Amino acid sequence: MDNNRPDVPATPPLAADPLTRTVLEIDSYAAGLGWDRPAQLFALVDTVRLRAEEPGLAERLDLGESAGEGLTPVEQDELPPDVPLDEFLATIAWPDAVAGCAMTVERLMLPPSAERAVPEGLDEGQLNRWVAEHPERREVRLTVAVLRDGRRESAVRLREKDSETDVLTGPDLVPGLAEALAATFAD
Repeated sequence: MDNNRPDVPATPPLAADPLTRTVLEIDSYAAGLGWDRPAQLFALVDTVRLRAEEPGLAERLDLGESAGEGLTPVEQDELPPDVPLDEFLATIAWPDAVAGCAMTVERLMLPPSAERAVPEGLDEGQLNRWVAEHPERREVRLTVAVLRDGRRESAVRLREKDSETDVLTGPDLVPGLAEALAATFAD
């Protein structure tokens, strides 16, 4: 892409929806840390409420009045490396002040044509090796956010197109992870 052309933005346009903006902010943050990172979990807090109820934290996060409304992602402690992600998420219960949560994870994905060719009878380890060795595999970073009210948003970034302008967004891109995150708000 030629960024010297006047019709090509140098930075991605801002999203109109606050949840999409938050997902893109988290994706950008994760991109700044580089690839080959463990999963990251974020609490999503209403920015106005955070400034009112936790002014010290808001100041540390540089959330002055100019930060406006929307959601503030607050990174949580590192996830335990020896616990499967689904098991870990099943242990989470958020306090009422948390409006939603988000997670970034890196995965290998295959195109549908390759998925149809998966050999039968592979255990999880064999399947992971088969995918990792497949010539059509793509490394992706998935960022998924869910709110208590059920709204969802996702961002997908391909490692081979690691650019702020090449991030795909949509509410239903990673339904399994969105369901797992939504379950952390179930009573």
